[in-house]
Amino acid sequence: MYKIAIIEEIHKDGIDLLERHPDFEYELISDVSEKNLINKLPKFDACTLRVSKLDEKILKSCSKLKAISRHGVGYDNVDLNYIKKKNITLLVTATANAVAVAEHVISMFLFLSKAMSNYDKEVRNGNFKLNSKKIKTFEMLNKDILIAGFGRIGKKLISRCLAFDTNVYVYDPYVDEKIIKKSGGIKINSIIDGLKIADYVSLHMPLTKETKNLINYSILKQMKKNAIIVNTARGGIINEIDLDKALNENLIFGAGLDVFEKEPINLDNPLLGNKKVILSPHSATFTDECTSRMGIETIKNIIDFFENKIDKSMIVKL
Repeated sequence: MYKIAIIEEIHKDGIDLLERHPDFEYELISDVSEKNLINKLPKFDACTLRVSKLDEKILKSCSKLKAISRHGVGYDNVDLNYIKKKNITLLVTATANAVAVAEHVISMFLFLSKAMSNYDKEVRNGNFKLNSKKIKTFEMLNKDILIAGFGRIGKKLISRCLAFDTNVYVYDPYVDEKIIKKSGGIKINSIIDGLKIADYVSLHMPLTKETKNLINYSILKQMKKNAIIVNTARGGIINEIDLDKALNENLIFGAGLDVFEKEPINLDNPLLGNKKVILSPHSATFTDECTSRMGIETIKNIIDFFENKIDKSMIVKL
């Protein structure tokens, strides 16, 4: 009998899958304080993980732990050096969230391009068409889009962008040009060059030493005045102070952020008062369909791991 810790709630469909397997039992851990996790986790063979952190201080008490199954694809909340040293396998829901995130990006592109918040405010204030001609809006038709990072989300996004008759450039040094071309994109070897020509930018890369503050004031100054940039990847890739400054100086047209350097976002963050940015609370995957898929895949990864039939694409290479 394998004991599984469900750290924070997941969709009922995932729990139902676990309950149908007689070789597994589980316990929900809602209190994710360091003290409680150190106390609770040592008895488990595997655990699920959402946004709470598993650092060395917690993990070193978990001698039985064989696998961590992330409810998502990011893993900056796990001590990778420690789990590598202890041969703990890290699993991700590699296929579950791509559609939801791709749709979220498109919705942000359109919301900003069409100035929906401005139009909505005008109607509610009783102005109707009084100021509508003064509000600047754009079409996506024939525009240049840069997708930075061409994993599963990027591949779902490109087909949706192409449906708007756009030109899509892809920056990903790890993906062969033939794959990008087959998907309808144009490979670009310099992200800086891509940012300079793009009308729309969508970021889909991990947060690393190389990508930290990648989008800063110096870069934003080189972008088009009508450019819109969206980040659904990881907070910290865009320097938030620099972004606020660039928007206030009209260096770019707008931005959409689903992720932030600090989450929850600090209430004194200047972006909260910036009308040129649309914000969502790291919720791109929060569709009914996606949360179900992620719950199921999170649990299926654990079951498949212990039954020695795990899809290798679900395993993070450390």
